[in-house]
Amino acid sequence: MTAVRVGLLGLGTVGSQVAERLSREAFVTERAGVPVELARVLVRDLNKPRAYAPPRELLTTAPEEILDDPSIAVIVEVMGGMEPARSHIEHAIESGKAVVTANKEVMAHHGPTLLELAKARGVDVYFEAAVGGGIPLISTFKIDLLANEISRIEAVINGTTNFIIDRMARDGVGFDAALAEAQALGYAEADATYDVEGFDAVFKLCIMSSIAFRTRIHPAEVYREGIRDLDPVDFAYAAELGYAIKLLAQARADGDEVEVRVHPTCVPTSHLLAAVHGAYNAVLIEGDLVGPVLLYGQGAGGRPTASAVVGDIIDLVFSMRKGISNRIAVDFSRAPRRRPMDQVRTAAYLRLHVADRAGVLAEVTRVLGELGISISSIVQKALIVEHAAAELVILTHPARECDLLAARERLASLSSVYAVPAFLRALSEAR
Repeated sequence: MTAVRVGLLGLGTVGSQVAERLSREAFVTERAGVPVELARVLVRDLNKPRAYAPPRELLTTAPEEILDDPSIAVIVEVMGGMEPARSHIEHAIESGKAVVTANKEVMAHHGPTLLELAKARGVDVYFEAAVGGGIPLISTFKIDLLANEISRIEAVINGTTNFIIDRMARDGVGFDAALAEAQALGYAEADATYDVEGFDAVFKLCIMSSIAFRTRIHPAEVYREGIRDLDPVDFAYAAELGYAIKLLAQARADGDEVEVRVHPTCVPTSHLLAAVHGAYNAVLIEGDLVGPVLLYGQGAGGRPTASAVVGDIIDLVFSMRKGISNRIAVDFSRAPRRRPMDQVRTAAYLRLHVADRAGVLAEVTRVLGELGISISSIVQKALIVEHAAAELVILTHPARECDLLAARERLASLSSVYAVPAFLRALSEAR
C-alpha cells in the first residue's frame, strides 16, 4: 500500500505530540487502513531542544518545501495565530492538499471561506481540534446531531479563565493573584489577554454556532466581556443565592434570530455547567429531537489537542482511501438576523452600596418596577458602620438588557445609592 505523506506545520506543544503519535506507524496504519508517513516538519529553529524531535532530516524552516511538494497529500497546521497560518492553509488548499488544523482563530474568522475553497478544489479541511481540545465537538455538530435543529449552546470553553474563577470562588483571592498562579502553573500565557478578555471563547463559540445554526457568525458579531473586573465578594454572594459565576459562552436560535455572547454569568448551582471546575471544558447543546446533550473533557493542552488532530488525520486518510471527499459538508446558507444585545432577555445580579436607613429598599424596588423588572431574591448585609452603609444584592427575573442597564443607571443616580459596583447577567433556569 502506498503511504499517505503528511506535512506538519509547527512542532510546539501540540505538534510534538502529533509527531510522536504518527511515529507509531503500526498504530496509525491499523486505524487508517494505509501507512501514514510524516514527510516534513516546519519549524522556526532547527536547533531548539524539544520533548519529541523527529529525525533532523525531516525538519525545515522553509514552508514552500512542504506546501509545494507534490508528494505530500495532507498538511497539518498546528502553528497557531492568524498569520502565516491562514496563508499556509489557503496555499495548501489551492495546491490540492487536504488540511487538518487546530487553529480556532483562523477558523473563526475565515473558516467558511476556507471550507468553500476546499470544496471547490475537491479537498477536505478537518478542524476538530480547533474547539475543545480533546472533546469531540465538531463531529458532534456535523454528524451525531445532524438530524436536529439546534436551539441552544451553553459552554464553559476556556480552561484558563475557569481555573482563575475557581480560585476566586473557592479561596477568595483577587483576579491578579489568581492569574499569576495560573501563569506559574502553565495554565495561562504570559500575555493572557485572549483568555481573560474572552476572545478565545468567542472564537470557539463562533465555530460551534456557525455549524449549529448553518450561518456565518463572525467574531465581531459576538458580544464579549472578560473576567478581569470580577470581585471575589460577588462569588460569595452568588453562592449564597445558589449560583456559581462562570465565563459562559452562549448561543441561541429563536425563530429567524440568533444571539451569540460571551460574558461572566451567574449560573444556578443545579445547572450542569456550574460543576465544571479547573481547566476542564464542558458544552451543553440542545436539539429539538435529542434534547440536552453535555460534552465534557480537557479542552486544551498538548495531549488532548493532539488526540483530536491525529483523529482527524486518520479519519481523513481513511476517507481518501475510499475516494470520499466532503462526506458531510458544512452548510452556511442561512441568514438569520443577529439579535442586538440590548434586546436580549436575561436575569441579572446587581450589587449596590446603599444608605442603611428605612425606605431605601422601597426606592430601589420602585425604580425596578417602573422598568418592568421583578425581583427574584435579595441579600442585605451591613457594609461600613461609620458611614451607615449597607450592601444590597439583588437577583432579578429575566428582563430586556436595555431595561436592566437603564435600571443600573437610575439606581446609581439615587441619593440613597452610593455605588453599583457589580452588574452580572444570570441564567434564570437550571438545566
